[in-house]
Amino acid sequence: MSGSLCVKVRASPGRTSTLASRTILQLQNPAPEDSHHQTNSTHHKKAFPVLSFNFDHVRKPFEISLWILLALLMKLGFHIIPRVSHVVPESCLLIVVGLLVGGIIKAFDEDAPVQMLDSKFFFLYLLPPIILDAGYFLPMRPFTENLGTILVFAVVGTLWNAFFIGLTMYGVCQIEAVKLGRVDLLSCLLFGSIVSAVDPVAVLAVFEEIHINELLHILVFGESLLNDAVTVVLYHLFTEFSHKGTVTVADAFLGVVSFFVVSLGGILIGAIYGIIGAFTSRFTSHSRVIEPLFVFLYSYMAYLSAEVFHLSGIMSLIACGVVMRPYVEANISHKSYTTIKYFLKMWSSVSETLIFIFLGVSTVAQPHPWNWTFVVVTVVVCFVSRVLGVVSLTYIINKFRIVKLTKKDQFIVAYGGLRGAIAFSLGFLLPDNEMKQLFLTAIITVIFYTVFVQGMTIRPLVELLAVKKKKESKGSINEEIHTQFLDHLLTGIEDICGHYGHHHWKDKLNRFNKAYVKKWLITGERSTEPQLISFYNKMEMKQAMMLVESGSAAKLPTIMTPVSMQNIQPKEPLKRRAIPSISKSREQEIRKMLRGNLQKTRQRLRSYSRHDLMVDPFEEDVSEVRLRKQRVEMERRVSSNSAANKQSQPWISKQQLGKDNNIP
Repeated sequence: MSGSLCVKVRASPGRTSTLASRTILQLQNPAPEDSHHQTNSTHHKKAFPVLSFNFDHVRKPFEISLWILLALLMKLGFHIIPRVSHVVPESCLLIVVGLLVGGIIKAFDEDAPVQMLDSKFFFLYLLPPIILDAGYFLPMRPFTENLGTILVFAVVGTLWNAFFIGLTMYGVCQIEAVKLGRVDLLSCLLFGSIVSAVDPVAVLAVFEEIHINELLHILVFGESLLNDAVTVVLYHLFTEFSHKGTVTVADAFLGVVSFFVVSLGGILIGAIYGIIGAFTSRFTSHSRVIEPLFVFLYSYMAYLSAEVFHLSGIMSLIACGVVMRPYVEANISHKSYTTIKYFLKMWSSVSETLIFIFLGVSTVAQPHPWNWTFVVVTVVVCFVSRVLGVVSLTYIINKFRIVKLTKKDQFIVAYGGLRGAIAFSLGFLLPDNEMKQLFLTAIITVIFYTVFVQGMTIRPLVELLAVKKKKESKGSINEEIHTQFLDHLLTGIEDICGHYGHHHWKDKLNRFNKAYVKKWLITGERSTEPQLISFYNKMEMKQAMMLVESGSAAKLPTIMTPVSMQNIQPKEPLKRRAIPSISKSREQEIRKMLRGNLQKTRQRLRSYSRHDLMVDPFEEDVSEVRLRKQRVEMERRVSSNSAANKQSQPWISKQQLGKDNNIP
């Protein structure tokens, strides 16, 4: 069958083609005996594989899983051993793990997976979970109260750092001894714009461990979030200018306009997706399982939509989380809220772990051309520009602040300006030329200096300077009520004085939100009915249903009020008073309701008339229930008093009572 076939046929051309086709069919379809013989020989040669090995099929995800597992085990050991956590920040430990992994891979002559930390993977997959977690759970009260200071540090401070670093490094490059005369001004300004911005990932990793007070934390972290628009605009601006080679006044003006477009456009896109997400959550009452997915997907779509137009994806993600959260939490179930909370924390922690590990791996894998003068001067100039910017801007800000920033606060704000993976990723985006590797080397050195040196020494400096730390325990309900009472009081004072300040506009926004927005974004009666009343009615209905189902009062839950327990328990004397226990989730819900249902100020009062009193519709609905309770209580008191009087006083006849009444 395997030999060559030579067919010589003397016939017509049609018959020749017919014979040739038959021969081909015989070759393609051999006889059954031959095929059976080949099959048997094949079975004899190779048995059925019971166990096979193919590591290349799962090599990449397996290695990534091993790295994540190694990092999580290191984090676990980091938190178990208290001596290490008091000295070394967690971010430093993760970078060291990345350096070890990169060194091991390099020792075995394998290509390090540097492609995992390219700009696309970092900005599209690793950064959004961290920003969403920070934006969704952003403390709005301290953020809004210090928004002016944060904007000054984020915009003016970042511009100052970028131009100061860029111009200084250009002057250093012009020195003949440095041997970097080929570096032009626009390249130095581009380098300054990359290395000037404070990194939110590094700030979160360090500041959450030292438990700094809320004011300093929100100042540094808020600056790291809002300076993204400035960084994006400066980066694209100087990149375009370096390609053109010339800069005109019109280009500078367009750059200023681009800043407002990038920042406000990102906020607008995030707000639109946040409103859409809140409106979608109105209709998820019958499918609670998919509620958390809407929060994640709408937020991620807001980030991607902003990146499509080269807007600020970080500001878009923050705006989406801030706008979406109050309405979504009013619509979704408590289990969905818990799922969102813990999934975001887990997702952001894993992303942060991967960022620092891959930063260490990329450091080992990349070639690093070294120039002592350029690298050392970059580190010193970054620190000096940060200190000068914070001190000078704080001097101006304190003239308008009620609570002044002290010298200690200024030092912590300046010392906490950490750089991180955002600067490295932006440097990785630079066009391939002879200066890219030198810029990357200087950027990595600045990152390591800020994370290791400043991150490791900021805790002892905070303790040495006795800087106020964050309160570990939450404020009591009494404190929260009085805080909101003071807000209402200040709003009234501003109205009396005719001053349209912070509290006035906050009250205007709250009234607009309650009158119009909640009706469209919050489902059912939750948008109009007071939460305390709805919660009370819900608890009463739940207790009544449990009583009916159980048929006795012995199986009641511990969340019942003492009054209800006294009414349904037997009249036998209790040896020990039953104290109702409240879970933490229930306590948080009660706190939220008390904060949101205090007496609202600046309400429109109806004109008084002694002939016609206008009745509040809410009081009219509740009055019947209140009167019934008062009537039952009065009947109980009268019956108990009459029984006591019968037992204590003797019988008095009507005649003697009449005689006593005639006594003058």
